[in-house]
Amino acid sequence: MELPRMASRRLPLPLVAQLVVLLGLACGLRSSSAAAAAASGLAGERVTYLPGQPPVDFDMYSGYVTVDKRAGRSLFYWLQEAPAAAQPAPLVLWLNGGPGCSSVAYGASEELGAFRIRPDGATLFLNDYRWNKVANILFLDSPAGVGFSYTNTTSDLYDSGDKRTAHDSYKFLVKWFEKFPQYKYRDFYIAGESYAGISLLCFFFLLSFFLLNCLWTRL
Repeated sequence: MELPRMASRRLPLPLVAQLVVLLGLACGLRSSSAAAAAASGLAGERVTYLPGQPPVDFDMYSGYVTVDKRAGRSLFYWLQEAPAAAQPAPLVLWLNGGPGCSSVAYGASEELGAFRIRPDGATLFLNDYRWNKVANILFLDSPAGVGFSYTNTTSDLYDSGDKRTAHDSYKFLVKWFEKFPQYKYRDFYIAGESYAGISLLCFFFLLSFFLLNCLWTRL
């Protein structure tokens, strides 16, 4: 399945305009009225509306997954599901590079995400090249300290590296699938850009190791 190509031009949007929308997302403009979300216990993480958002035919979820309870390290995600007509669609985990670039601020808001911010800084419009036309896109702010992901241990901000980022991403994914069990048996892709070519490789090897080890212990 070929994903739509990304638009190459980026709008020179003021930082304040982006923060208004992204903070609205992080603060959780969500609803508990959706029956499907309530049934799965995800009502508190369902995003029903963003400031200036146009009508859409797909669902969104956002929230935190704790990857290290002792250190107080939690990673922030934003899931933009494909429309019902495209389901069951594959799941794509997206990570931006840097290292230190937010997948929510860049990937979701300026590249392959569902929305773009108009120059007025108050309204959104649909991205014609949004990947969630054909796939469920999971944007992850990683490592802790990037975007809305955080840690309560200051030293984490100085000691972060590819190894810990890979382990945290693995823990995130395992717990996230517990939140969203309907995606456990979907086709799954890991994608990113720039430095993600390194961090995703570390994550892939770690994920492969745990999967192979799990299969081996069950033989």
